[in-house]
Parts: sequence; C-alpha cells; structure tokens
Amino acid sequence: MDNQRNMILAIVLSAIVLFGWSALSNRFLPTANPPVTKVVHGKQVPLPNPAADATADKPQALRSRAIVLGETPRVRIDTPSVAGSINLKGARVDDLVLKRHRESIAKNSPPVRLLSPEGAPGAVYAQFGWAGQGLAVPGNDTVWQADGQLLAPGKPVTLSWTNGAGQTFRIRLAIDQNYMITADQSVANGGAAPVAVRPFALVKRTGVSTDPSTWTQHTGPIGVFDGTANYKVNFKDLDSAGPQGQSFTSTGGWLGFTDKYWLTALAPAPNAHINASFRAIGDKVYLAALTPTDQTVVAPGKVATTSLHLFSGAKEVSVLQNYENDLNIAGFDKAIDWGWFSFFERPIFWLLDTMFKAVGNFGVAIILLTLIVRGAMFPIAQRQFASMAAMRSLQPKVKALQERHKDDKAKLQQEMLELYKREKVNPLAGCLPIVLQIPIFYALYKVLMLTIEMRHQPFVLWIKDLSAPDPATPINLFGYLNFTPPHMLALGVLPILLGVTMYIQFKLNPAQMDPVQQQVFSIMPWIFMFIMAPYAAGLQLYWTVSNLLAIAQQKWLYSRYPALKNNPNTATT
Repeated sequence: MDNQRNMILAIVLSAIVLFGWSALSNRFLPTANPPVTKVVHGKQVPLPNPAADATADKPQALRSRAIVLGETPRVRIDTPSVAGSINLKGARVDDLVLKRHRESIAKNSPPVRLLSPEGAPGAVYAQFGWAGQGLAVPGNDTVWQADGQLLAPGKPVTLSWTNGAGQTFRIRLAIDQNYMITADQSVANGGAAPVAVRPFALVKRTGVSTDPSTWTQHTGPIGVFDGTANYKVNFKDLDSAGPQGQSFTSTGGWLGFTDKYWLTALAPAPNAHINASFRAIGDKVYLAALTPTDQTVVAPGKVATTSLHLFSGAKEVSVLQNYENDLNIAGFDKAIDWGWFSFFERPIFWLLDTMFKAVGNFGVAIILLTLIVRGAMFPIAQRQFASMAAMRSLQPKVKALQERHKDDKAKLQQEMLELYKREKVNPLAGCLPIVLQIPIFYALYKVLMLTIEMRHQPFVLWIKDLSAPDPATPINLFGYLNFTPPHMLALGVLPILLGVTMYIQFKLNPAQMDPVQQQVFSIMPWIFMFIMAPYAAGLQLYWTVSNLLAIAQQKWLYSRYPALKNNPNTATT
C-alpha cells in the first residue's frame, strides 16, 4: 500500500510539473520590468492635427504591395543593410526590407519586411510633418519635391514644399550603413509676420506583433522616457484605453514598436523636451508619436530646424549600443528586454558572441561555453562530492536518530543539526553547483531567445537554427514523413539525449532516503525531456553537453570517493 501510495504521489507531482509548467511560470514569474515611467493622467497631451489626419485615412480595400507602391512618386533607398523607398505623397518612409535577414532558413525565403505602405497588407510606416496656427502646413495629400532620386549612405535627399504664403517646409533625410535615418525638419519663413509651428513625427502600425509578449520578452509599444525603459504598455492596453491612449513627457529618449528581433522607433535630440504618446486609432491600428513640448515661433526671414532619428531595423546588440553611444540616444539598447538579470546576461552574450566570431559556428561556441562553465565549477563539484560522501557515511547514525525520535520531529531536527555540526558536514553543500548553474542557464535561455545574433545560426547535420527547437523527431521519422507532430510529442533528438543523460546522472547519484523522492527523481528526467522539447536547440545542446561533462566528472570523482560509489544504497545499476 505504501509503495502504491508513493507511486501515485510521484505520478501526480510529475503531471503537475509537466502540464502546469506554463501556467505556473506565468503566474509566479512575471516579466522583469523596471518601474513604469511617468504617465500624464488627467492632462491630455494633444497630437498635432496633421498627425491625427495622417492616421485617419479612409478605409480602403487592401491591394497588393506592388500596386500600392506604384501609385505614388518615390525616392529609392539602398544601403548595405536595407532597401526600399520613400513616398513623396505625405513624406512617408513606408517601404523597407532588410537585406541581411530572411523570413526563414529556406534558400528562397524573402527578406524580412519592416515597413509597408497604407493600403497594402500589414501597413507600417513613419511620417514627418507639422502642425500650425494661421498658416497652411503640409498634409497627407501633399506631394513633396525631392532633390534626388536615391537615398544612400553619403547621399542625403531633401524634400521640400512651399505653401504659397511665404513658408517653405523641408525635410532633409540622411541614412547610414545600418538602419538609422536622420531627419532634419526645417521651416523657412519668407512671409511678413511670425508663424507658430510644431513639428511632429509618428510611426503607424496596422496589426499586432506576431511574436507574443510574454514574461520573458516584451513586444509591442516600447520606449525610454527620462532614462527609464517602459515595457508596461501593450497592444491590449491601447485597445482599452480609448482615444486618449497613454502619454508621456520626457527629455530625449525614444519610442516605437518592437517585435522579437525588429524595431521601428523615433528618437528626438538628447536635450529635446517632448510629449510622446501611444494610442489605438482603429481596429488593430496603433500610433506612436512625438512632438516638442513647446511650439516654435519663426520670425520673418528666419529658419527653424528640428532634428530626430528614425530607426527601422534588426535589434543587433552592437548596433544598438553604438547608436546609444554615438548619437546619445538614452537606453537605446534596452530595446532588447534583458530583464532583471541583464548584468549577468550581457557577459554571457559577449562571451558567446566572441567565441562565435572566433570559431565561426555558434553550436561550437555553446559547447565551449559549457566547457568554461563546468571548468570554473570543477572545484565546487569536488566539494559537492566530498560532502555527498560524508553525508553517506553518516547515514547509519541518521537512521538511528530517526528511529529514536520518530515521534518527535523537532527533537530529531535538533539532533541531526548537532550531528552535522559535530561531524563538520554541510548538508546543503551538494546543492551549490545546481544553484550556480541556474543563473547561467537562465542567461543562456534569454540570450538564445532574444538576440538576433543567434537567429538562424546552424550547428551540424539537421540542426539548421539553434534558436529554434530541434526539428528531428522520431514521431515523423526525423522529417521523412511530411507532418508536424503534436506539440507535446515533438521530441527532437537533442531533448531525448537530454532526458537520457539526466537519467544516467540520476542513476549515478546516491539513492534518496525517502522512497517518494526517489520515485519522483526517477521520473523527472523524462518530464524535463518533454518540458525542454519546445525550447531552442542551443539551450538543449548546452544542457546535454553539460550533463555529459557532469557524468564524466562524477565517474572520475567516484574514483576518489569509493565510499560514495560502493555504498549499498547508491543507485548505480
């Protein structure tokens, strides 16, 4: 009866771990977010009318992107990193693809598209304009004149428009080798009286991110205001917030929309005082906009200029950090949601990236990282096994105490503590290597999940993308059968190896004194095999290699502590 009870309890506990993992992690491990930035409540920060007009395009039937792009005059964009065009009608940057990044690992996969024009599926674009009182300003239907037909590094393009009343509006656009466009918006007042204007810039997005926002990664509206990153606002918040949306005030900073690997954002000058806002303006249509806090009065014969940056590209760590340092964009590398443990995750990323650049294979870099970690913890592991051996030698005395004080648990605990103290044994020493591995494992998990440097990186044979789960499952004969197994059965080779190596470790470890614990531990390797199956192959590779090294280390250390290996209660069969 006791054995049956223990087995049932072990199965129930294992089932809770297997099926309740996702729910429990979301419930008890919420997103590691910094404090929310100051939201302006009760004081609506108005968006200039032209920005509102820009987002209120009449609904129209969706057409192919090629047709929409051919309907308006355009200036071509071509750099080593991006290609696309600028729409001269409305001064919109609404056509952009990434040259170095593809949708999938297939040879014929198209490049990743970040910006798309209004009227095409998944419209996303940036727009520049002005609001003003007592003067005509450019709007959505304004067709700008360009002084060139190509925007490229070292080849800026200036858009201009004159309102017929003496004011000339210009937008000078320059682009670098990567993903940053610099926009200088200027107003030249050739009239007889001063004019008051307020420039604005916006990013409009149709549809939510295909990458879900979870407790480990943020997607959707994002920004840094007064030096504090805001990961709190999401698409659902904007849907329920009404027309007012959520507003912020800041000196410098940036805002926009992020996906897992991509970002489109606006960044004003570092010392600019701005009003910024996120809001929903229709069914799954969202807006991120900024404008100076104060309007600018332009005297006759004078020119007023405002500069800002438009980033639309991949969230490459070094690129973001260079922009943060060179352009003084506060917290720009926080576009990657490192979370609470960024101080630990960033060194792990740096080490992995450095080794990858040295060896040219990211899987090999992960193996090298595993060797470094295991090597660093080797002295600790020696102490762990010494402690396990000492604990095993005390088992007869512990059992005697348990028999003597089986009806008085408080007395039993007191006597056991005295025994450990007298014999100079630390019962928690064996847990130290596991505790130290947890932050390393979590940091690697975040690095593989968040950083684009790991995306689509192959290892060997069938593993073509270490940031994706192992695709070779026995259920579909390792890909030879043309179907995708159900989620819970999609066991690749790496997670199976992980489960096997965990089980070997379990068999090498001393048996637990509690039979229930022993049964639970015997099932846990196979539970973790299923848990780890949907995770990145790189993470599975790290854990499997770490297990193999731990097994070899255990075998060697057992030769130094034969009392541990040869104890009759040790499960080595």
